[in-house]
Amino acid sequence: MLPLKFSIQRARNLKALKPSIFALRSSYYFSTGVVEPSSSLRSPPRVPNLIGGKFVDSQSSSTIDVINPATQEVVSQLPDIDKLAMNITTEQGKTLKDAHGDVFRGLEVVEHACGMATLQMGEYVPNVANGIDTFSIREPLGVCAGICPFNFPAMIPLWMFPVAVTCGNTFVLKPSEKDPGASIILAELAMEAGLPNGVLNIVHGTNDVVNAICDDDDIRAISFVGSNTAGMHIYSRASAKGKRVQSNMGAKNHAIVLPDANTDATLNALVAAGFGAAGQRCMALSTVVFVGDSHSWENKLVELAKSLKVNAGTEPDVDLGPVISKQAKERVCKLIQSGVESGARLLLDGRNIVVPGYKDGNFIGPTILSGVTADMDCYKEEIFGPVLLCMKADSFEEAIHIVNRNKYGNGSSLFTASGAAARKFQTEIEAGQVGINVPIPVPLPFFSFTGSKASFAGDLNFYGKAGVNFYTQIKTITQQWKDLPGGSGVSLAMPTSQKL
Repeated sequence: MLPLKFSIQRARNLKALKPSIFALRSSYYFSTGVVEPSSSLRSPPRVPNLIGGKFVDSQSSSTIDVINPATQEVVSQLPDIDKLAMNITTEQGKTLKDAHGDVFRGLEVVEHACGMATLQMGEYVPNVANGIDTFSIREPLGVCAGICPFNFPAMIPLWMFPVAVTCGNTFVLKPSEKDPGASIILAELAMEAGLPNGVLNIVHGTNDVVNAICDDDDIRAISFVGSNTAGMHIYSRASAKGKRVQSNMGAKNHAIVLPDANTDATLNALVAAGFGAAGQRCMALSTVVFVGDSHSWENKLVELAKSLKVNAGTEPDVDLGPVISKQAKERVCKLIQSGVESGARLLLDGRNIVVPGYKDGNFIGPTILSGVTADMDCYKEEIFGPVLLCMKADSFEEAIHIVNRNKYGNGSSLFTASGAAARKFQTEIEAGQVGINVPIPVPLPFFSFTGSKASFAGDLNFYGKAGVNFYTQIKTITQQWKDLPGGSGVSLAMPTSQKL
């Protein structure tokens, strides 16, 4: 646990992260040297842990391969709790442009955390009664932890540890075993910026490491982003040990399109939000509900989706990279087929796409299913791939009912030219993040990431004021400084504002 003066200094020092992180845009160099293509590596490097400010080798004999999803080559090996600093695109598969966005959306939270001294100010009321003052302060919890997903290997860690450490805590970060490299880069930059040894620590692994974090008596709070299965396991297990948990989980984000929506702007938004990052975003627009006639919308949607370029994320002008693994590709393809077998119309099929030079890649092209209904598995489950589902509603009210009936509540958007419709939507829709003509309404860090329903477990969301409250404990002090008359006797009555 760090005192307040350290948290203020950490906020100042984190400003030094900005130029270093911006330098990542044009450089793929790490402290260990230039990252070479995995085909040139005779033996994949083993990834170190970060413990007490030092990168240390794991003693584990078992390893987990980190696979390049575009080539299936092993780029590094993780002993159960190890990892290697490597490029986001190489490990995760997203395009370079999207990888830059991954970093910069996280950097926004870093910048916000630089103002932590004012963000955690308490309240003060002098002379509430008979010379008595009352005030509140926020104190650090102690040791906190973060468990991260594969899809945003830079942004999600930056949602967590900058807020936690500037609030005065120490932090244990467990990145995804699929793409651990970005966390090592961020840790190196944080230490260069002056973060004291032991404030940020990194461990690697899978289920056993997650359970150890949930069970450790010294860890007071856990932040998690990932699937519902893992999220609810972590929430239940850690909460049973008395820990605070914020668990951001699955989603089925909808867009309602009214007939008066701007055609070109809406189509561009649907395609970008539906297929960007190969659909591997918790805020991806996976379902479109067209109110009224949908035929013309769907035809134009297909034509625009066909124009997207699918290739390895390092290739120029690419729009979609591969999905993270062969298992992920198989799951996405299975859900597409289940939709077809349930009666949905396959308007665009990206399952058999061929990418020259990357025959072993986990590629899926943009896919569009129409005539989808709420009882289909492709609708009930989060696909997490470049698949856009099209549904139809006869009225605006029916469309809102479709969205609200879904168990998830991460985000939802409306496309319209009507202010009255927008007001009705923002009032009645049951989602944490609401967009009006905005396809991915993720808020800037002055606010909080406010997923709800089955998309979130806990009572304090990520970053913003809620994030500060999550990583701190409020303490209220009532004090009296005055000469008390002697011989007043003992009173056992409940004190009130008049008798304090």
